[in-house]
Amino acid sequence: MKPTHRWIPLPLYTQVLIAVICGGLLGALFGQEPYWGGLRNAQLGKLGLFVVTLLKTLAIPLIFFAILDALIRTTIPLRQGGKLLLICLVNVSVAMAIGLAIMNTWQPGLAWQGRVDALLQLVPGTKPSATVLANVQAGSQSPIEYLASYIPRTIADPFSSNNIIGVVLLALVLGATLRMVRSEKDQTTGLVNALVRGIERVYVWLVQILEWIILVVPLAVFGVVAQVVGKAGIGVFSVLWIFLVAMLAGLAAHALIYYPLLAWLVGKKSPKVYLGQGADAILTAVSCNSSLATVPVTLQCLHRMNVSPQSSRLAACVGTNLNNDGITLYEAMAALFLAQALGFDLPMVKQVLIVLASIIAGAGVAGIPEAGLIVLPLVLAAAGLPDHVIIAAIPLIMTVDWIIARARSGVNVMSDMLVAILLDAGHVAPAAEPAAIPRPSGAQHSGEAQAS
Repeated sequence: MKPTHRWIPLPLYTQVLIAVICGGLLGALFGQEPYWGGLRNAQLGKLGLFVVTLLKTLAIPLIFFAILDALIRTTIPLRQGGKLLLICLVNVSVAMAIGLAIMNTWQPGLAWQGRVDALLQLVPGTKPSATVLANVQAGSQSPIEYLASYIPRTIADPFSSNNIIGVVLLALVLGATLRMVRSEKDQTTGLVNALVRGIERVYVWLVQILEWIILVVPLAVFGVVAQVVGKAGIGVFSVLWIFLVAMLAGLAAHALIYYPLLAWLVGKKSPKVYLGQGADAILTAVSCNSSLATVPVTLQCLHRMNVSPQSSRLAACVGTNLNNDGITLYEAMAALFLAQALGFDLPMVKQVLIVLASIIAGAGVAGIPEAGLIVLPLVLAAAGLPDHVIIAAIPLIMTVDWIIARARSGVNVMSDMLVAILLDAGHVAPAAEPAAIPRPSGAQHSGEAQAS
């Protein structure tokens, strides 16, 4: 028999990197001139932006059904669950404080001022209206009015307006209601269970559709890069380094200062134990770009740290849906970066709402492949950025996002381990044989299902 060779696709970051190189070469070679069959780089750019539009369209229903599915399936002991939520809330609050401090003191987005407008002229889209810009910068609404604007007026309103906070609130209410009704009925048949099975199937279908769209993301990057470079030259990407440095600085400050310090002072695990014993999980997450797929390795590392199996499993298997410090920090900082680049003077109330949208969206996309591509347009919209800015900025950001995505994955795994250590604080882990390590059902996702 002849040996069969199974085709293994390249990782997404490799495909994106190849797309950037090829798109840049095509743009530099042909510029705005027609080539094969009269095709121009401008036409490739328009086709590439369709993918961004599809991602934005899929985001709201995907997050809605992801939250419903998680609420229906997850079971957490009340006391431990409360402690888990408190720890996750404190961690993400510190992450957001670090992000806001960096963005408001350093203000790295100012390095892009005057250049974003030029980039927007290169990428097809509508020009900003005076009304939109005025609404973003006004900041005249009170905090109560800001919050009230996110409360949905009708059930369909959050879906039509891409109101991420409204969608999450609606999903939480419906999910909690379904869970309560299902537990009261305690039956295997009936309308409620049929509805639950339907929600699970729709969620699986939406994830499958997302995976199909992700397959053509490199083509979208290729088209947009070819168009931008063809019109402005290869030097157009010389401004991306400041965005990359700003994002990595925020992630590094949170993961390499706050996490080890808290693990040492509260969890009684020295940085040598926390970082040394957890290195396998951190490096695995960085290499495979998935904190969800790293769960088995995370549990092994926690066992070596003498963390109890109960705390380890609660943090790494259940809490991993909430420990998304990496993605929430990145999304909020990216939104503020672009707002600064466009000269939007966002009041602190607006910045807090951006943070809130990042936290909610980060929790809502747990288990979704390449979650960063889904959440970013919604958080940028919550920042009040016009659609044409969002559509133009995302393909440019994606050229360096594959680096940031790996850092986010490492941060999320470090968060899982820290939560387990803090849950176990004050308790002595039994010296027993290592418990069987369950492999999560979603571990087969190769993309950053948790925090990209």
